Amino acid sequence: MHEVQDLLGYQFQNADLLVQALTHRSLPADQSGRKHPIGHNERMEFLGDAILGLVVSQFLYETHPAALEGDLTAMKGCLVSRKTLASVAERLQLGSFLRLGSGEESSKGRKKQSILAGAMEAVVAAIYLDGGWGHAWKVLLPHFQKEVERILPLPLVDPKSQLQVLVQLHFRTLPKYRVAAQEGPAHNPHFLVEVRVGRKLLGKGKGKSKKEAEQEAAQCALSRIR
Repeated sequence: MHEVQDLLGYQFQNADLLVQALTHRSLPADQSGRKHPIGHNERMEFLGDAILGLVVSQFLYETHPAALEGDLTAMKGCLVSRKTLASVAERLQLGSFLRLGSGEESSKGRKKQSILAGAMEAVVAAIYLDGGWGHAWKVLLPHFQKEVERILPLPLVDPKSQLQVLVQLHFRTLPKYRVAAQEGPAHNPHFLVEVRVGRKLLGKGKGKSKKEAEQEAAQCALSRIR
């Protein structure tokens, strides 16, 4: 526990919180028949997710006063995604300190993105429960600095770009655009475009060009998602 605290840059007053944060539900019962008496980290994942979202939201709000809501939402989504959390956990070597059951151990659970991301969320919760909001803020941001630098240059100035990032994050696919109708003479056409994720219609848009109609459809979809 001393080593992982050094890596985090935070010393716990109640080390049991850190032990619980690193305990996966797969850990078997001990010899007395009790199921890891300190508890596993699933409930802490829930709390850590909310805390991390607030830390990242406040950071982006304060550092990007001119950014639109859509830009902030997209950047936040990238920073709190499972991929990002797992990446931070790998840099902190959290996999080496996880308490796993034999099944997860044999299936390389220490390297699984879902387990690493969950452990990272749980550690966030542990720091918050042990030291409060100020320590959570102070400890977390340095560890997410590389991810912040990676995310912020994204070209999120137009609705189509924003929608693409959000759809990739939440649905693991890309939005599809389709011209539903074309009206007017050939020299002055008007297009009606639909944007979908799978079979679900997210938005419609009109414009004098396909590009203009797609941007309006994407904006409609963004408003609906929010």
